[in-house]
Amino acid sequence: MNATPALPAPVPVVCAVIIRGGRIMLAQRPPGKKLGGLWEFPGGKVEPGEAPEAALHRELQEELGCSVRITQALAPFVHAYDWGSIKLIPFVCELAKGSTEPHPHEHTALVWVEHEELLRYDLAPADVPVVEMLD
Repeated sequence: MNATPALPAPVPVVCAVIIRGGRIMLAQRPPGKKLGGLWEFPGGKVEPGEAPEAALHRELQEELGCSVRITQALAPFVHAYDWGSIKLIPFVCELAKGSTEPHPHEHTALVWVEHEELLRYDLAPADVPVVEMLD
């Protein structure tokens, strides 16, 4: 009997759809990293034992130096890449009162775009379904 090897569990990853004045922020991944050059909703991996909301706040502070207020949790889903799969946990957010302006500490660039412009950007594949959830 040939047993198929068990696939590793999807890595939990949070992302923030930050909305300000009707525009949504996208961040460009740096060259040399996985998915380098593609645009994404900022976020990152959830550490073991960490709540997704706490991971989101930590990642945004590290990557952008800003604070957010979560306004809505979207449905998590699994996305498979050729190098493994992630469980993406998206949140709709706004900048918190008193937050500093987001700055790309780990990204190449940040842009604020209209909802209907999102799919004109070369998005990371896992982020495309998030755009569809925003409709």
